[in-house]
Amino acid sequence: MDDDLRDAVRRAAEVHALANAVEHGSEAQTGAVLGPLMGDHPEFREHGDEVPGVVGEVVARVNDLSAAERRERLAAAAPDRLAAIDADDDGDEEPALPDLPNATAGEVTMRVAPNPNGPWHVGHARMAAVIGTYKQRYDGRFVCRFDDTDPDTKRPDLGAYDAILDAIDYLGFTPDEVIRASDRLETYYDHARDLIDAGGAYTCSCPQAAFSELKNAGEACPHRDKTAEQTHAEFERMVDGDYGEGELVLRVRTDIEHPNPALRDWVAFRIVDRPHPRETAADYRCWPMLDFQSGVDDHLTGVSHIVRGIDLQDSAKRQQFVYDYFDWTYPEVVHWGHVQVDEFDAPLSTSTLSEMVADGRLDGWDDPRAPTLAALERRGIRGEAVVAAMVELGTSTSDVELSMSSVYAENRELVDDRADRYFLVRDGERLPVTDTPAEGTPPVHPDHEERGRRSIPAGDAVYLEPDDVPAPDERVWLKGLGGVRRSGDRLVGTDDGIEAVRDEGVPVVHWVPDDGVPVRLRTPDGDVTGRAEPGFAGAAVDEVVQFERVCFARVDARDPAVAYFAHR
Repeated sequence: MDDDLRDAVRRAAEVHALANAVEHGSEAQTGAVLGPLMGDHPEFREHGDEVPGVVGEVVARVNDLSAAERRERLAAAAPDRLAAIDADDDGDEEPALPDLPNATAGEVTMRVAPNPNGPWHVGHARMAAVIGTYKQRYDGRFVCRFDDTDPDTKRPDLGAYDAILDAIDYLGFTPDEVIRASDRLETYYDHARDLIDAGGAYTCSCPQAAFSELKNAGEACPHRDKTAEQTHAEFERMVDGDYGEGELVLRVRTDIEHPNPALRDWVAFRIVDRPHPRETAADYRCWPMLDFQSGVDDHLTGVSHIVRGIDLQDSAKRQQFVYDYFDWTYPEVVHWGHVQVDEFDAPLSTSTLSEMVADGRLDGWDDPRAPTLAALERRGIRGEAVVAAMVELGTSTSDVELSMSSVYAENRELVDDRADRYFLVRDGERLPVTDTPAEGTPPVHPDHEERGRRSIPAGDAVYLEPDDVPAPDERVWLKGLGGVRRSGDRLVGTDDGIEAVRDEGVPVVHWVPDDGVPVRLRTPDGDVTGRAEPGFAGAAVDEVVQFERVCFARVDARDPAVAYFAHR
């Protein structure tokens, strides 16, 4: 590739990189630039082995510009391109969430129904995000019901109730009503008694395997024709704790020849010998199954619309039998596919995460390596960003994937304008420096001149990140300080102006002086040590800052300084 062609690649790549950064409100991505660039300029393709390197240099320079500088340069280089981006932003877009079926403003009630066996991971946020958004759209009600009627296999964690409510608050919503199902056993018993009176339930002592064999053959078990009086008597003994686990269940009488065996005479109540961890529920042994408990509660709390996984379609069909016996109207149902979340090594499994916390593989539920909402909050990621990304997934019946990059892009929009800038050098290499100004004065924020400039004394030596250390006789631009050239084992100031960066491609790097502040940066990939510029000592705990060219981070502690990585 000759010099003229290389310059042509640089000019074209700059337009694409600026457009990519401005359109998405984030740093440009080399991969996102290369495809459109090659499409617009087929003459570049024969040099496909060299073009990516040139584009990478251009993208790095564009990413060192502020948002305002990127817009200004794009306006000068390709005003039509900037106008098209702005027009798209001003367009009326269809909302990602479709309207609810048969919904009327002021008459919509929806619920989240978490199992409180641990704090929420990222995937749990989808339900609350969508229901909270629908509540706002329809001026409706948001019910949080803890489905905690399984004291054994899905045993509640006493700390999870408040942790889940904290997560909902983090996402920006406040439930209109909070219910704990384990407080409502007597309500479920009353409805079971009414169901027996309606001919809709009977007690069964068949061993599970024996009943399954009969059910799958479409044959009734010998207990199906019990009288209501006998069923009542045996159910009361279940409530009184006179039976052991597995000895007797209460079944809903459906259609024993139903085409779907899963709907045939399903269990509504069973005995659980293990006491519930909540003191107020510890004496109960007769517990409703989820389909019965949830169906009753949805009716009693006035739920008008249910969102649930497409794999739970049978739940609505089971509950419909109970609703028919009571002459209730079943809520509208929206089924959706599962959500997968990229990026995390730790699994999206509450039970597995509990084990990892218990055995020390994670420091806690808010460990930055954990895929939990508590961890995202501690990293400085706003709940609004999570909600926006989840809502964009819509309610498709297909499985969907949440890219954490979309959460980070949303959060960047929320925090960038307020985040003061600092330099942080990780695992730095110390180099003596001579013939430079006494101090560097980069802006506190590149888009807000009124915030002033930072004062960073250069001193006798600076630290650079290993990848930024120039080779002998090469130049770099120390951001806010000026140009230097590597001479032996030291950096020597040059007479270069900023034109060397724009016209000659001299790399811009960040730096810290000898008296920088030691910082531990906690990241999803593990802890990193480094030094921040002296002014970082004044950053407040909970403040979100940008370590230039490194990441956004939330200040977690002082003396010693600890920051939590948010995102690039």
